[in-house]
Amino acid sequence: MRASVPGLPSPRPLLRQLPALYVEDDFLHRFLGALDEVLAPVLLTLDNLPAHLHPVTAPDDFVAWLASWVSVEVDEERPVTQRRAVVSGAVVRHRRRGTKEGLAAAVRVETGIEPEITESGVCTWSTDPHAALPGDGPPWVRVRLRAPEPDRVDRAGLEKLITAEVPAHVGYELEILPTTEGAGP
Repeated sequence: MRASVPGLPSPRPLLRQLPALYVEDDFLHRFLGALDEVLAPVLLTLDNLPAHLHPVTAPDDFVAWLASWVSVEVDEERPVTQRRAVVSGAVVRHRRRGTKEGLAAAVRVETGIEPEITESGVCTWSTDPHAALPGDGPPWVRVRLRAPEPDRVDRAGLEKLITAEVPAHVGYELEILPTTEGAGP
């Protein structure tokens, strides 16, 4: 939480804004000095508000608050640089959500591994809300990760992520395989 900072100078001391007639009054010096001490953190926060609202320059404890603004979850146990990256890229990821590229980006951010994604690849549109889905069967997506240590990958976390990223009517399969030499998509 933000609090007062002892000895923080006011960017606009109130005493300087008084007419010359009142500058010599001892009571006003003490009274306005106390007000300056209370108002200094508020004024400096307002002066720096753009920096507080940008994920790269925001104070560390503001990153989770900014994440709530862009509807993403940040894991407080992760390094702050990764949390900042999640918040910075949230709007772009929301725009691509539900697409193959959006799913790949989400998995990359979560694991640091480039996924291999295949999908049923059919789509259609209709003005009839009861129209049949396209293709021979239900739509699906397969996410394959090749990790150096497959047992260390958080499968439950990835399944939760994939469930949130793919459209509700699309089934998925997750494969986590060991890295092999010469393996490719």
